[in-house]
Amino acid sequence: EVDWFSLASILFLLMFAPLIVYYFIMSCDQYQCSLIDPLIDLLTGNKHLSDIWNKTPTLTYRAAGIYTLWVAFQVFLYVFIPDFCHKFLPGYVGGVQEGAVTPAGVVNKYEINGLQAWIITHALWFANAYYFHWFSPTIIFDNWIPLLWCANVLGYAVSTFAMIKSYFFPTNAKDCKFTGNFFYDYMMGIEFNPRIGKWFDFKLFFNGRPGIVAWTLINLSYAAKQQELYGQVTNSMILVNILQGIYVLDFFWNEAWYLKTIDICHDHFGWYLGWGDCVWLPYLYTLQGLYLVYHPVQLCTANATGILMLGLIGYYIFRMTNHQKDLFRRTNGNCKIWGKKPEYIECSYMSVDGTKYYSKLMTSGFWGWARHFNYTGDLMGSLAYCLTCGFEHILPYFYIVYMTILLTHRCIRDEHRCFSKYGKDWKRYTAAVPYRLIPGIF
Repeated sequence: EVDWFSLASILFLLMFAPLIVYYFIMSCDQYQCSLIDPLIDLLTGNKHLSDIWNKTPTLTYRAAGIYTLWVAFQVFLYVFIPDFCHKFLPGYVGGVQEGAVTPAGVVNKYEINGLQAWIITHALWFANAYYFHWFSPTIIFDNWIPLLWCANVLGYAVSTFAMIKSYFFPTNAKDCKFTGNFFYDYMMGIEFNPRIGKWFDFKLFFNGRPGIVAWTLINLSYAAKQQELYGQVTNSMILVNILQGIYVLDFFWNEAWYLKTIDICHDHFGWYLGWGDCVWLPYLYTLQGLYLVYHPVQLCTANATGILMLGLIGYYIFRMTNHQKDLFRRTNGNCKIWGKKPEYIECSYMSVDGTKYYSKLMTSGFWGWARHFNYTGDLMGSLAYCLTCGFEHILPYFYIVYMTILLTHRCIRDEHRCFSKYGKDWKRYTAAVPYRLIPGIF
């Protein structure tokens, strides 16, 4: 059953999330990234909505061609080029990997080749920039709003197709979840793992490409635009490219691990993932670079160093926290965390068929500091991105506000699921590790 609060939240997002993205991008295009000036103009009558809309660039054949070629190229790399990186990169896990068991008991196989796709794409980008000169490195920025319309078309098309597919030709009918509420089913998805053919998995493709592969290209295009406009690339833009580049590369290096996360293991594929990965992610996760095109910031050495350290420490915490959990799970606790045998709480849970299982929840290392300390590291990195932009406007800080809300909500979702699973054992665990994100505070 869908409660009224969930339904209201879903209707709000369906109606306003596309407008939020448009408002942010329009604010930079027409108001030098001020979020307040458009509202002042509208409230005082200086402008009407039609004035703002009429100044907004429309969809163009050029943008449609660029976007179609981009998505088709990523589909080609995903489906037709088997991974070769795992053959020569020590420690990298690629190639054919198994996902988690679905609710219907299916174990899907995935071709993990995201790192390879990222490398090939960026190699071609730099080859063009320095040798072939087929297109300008500023091509993404120069077509940013027309490309927004293309991304929306794909986001809505794939979400609608996924819903229709779930009714008429699902990949696995037993892994479909129907609530009976059209809006909830459209947004949160019905099919667990919609696929076309053996290898094209909607969830992995749209989560990992084309949005995340494009993330670093978008930032490079912003840097190229800065160079074109001002004759230099500021250290703040370099920091954004480095810190967000590390995050993107980490995602692809650990793509096999990503198969065990909440996105793949629990979320169904609907508008939330389909439209979100096509539009929300590439447009709102890259606001810092966009802002720096309009407001170049040259940080003093101390500030630049401090921001870099914050971002790197945040990344270290994020990665090492996840590594500790992964090591603990793979060895069933027979490992060392910070030089000693990890402490844990033994838990039991009952499956749907009545079988009793046992599990261990670690209370050592970073997981003894807080129950979601990996999210804490993620938030530190997010704050570092925003701080590169200074304090003249609030627009670049949307990302840290959004990530705080998103990850806090994920904490609640995770813990609700864990309490339902472990019951009184979960209470023992929360007593042993009382804080969620920030030790001693929250």
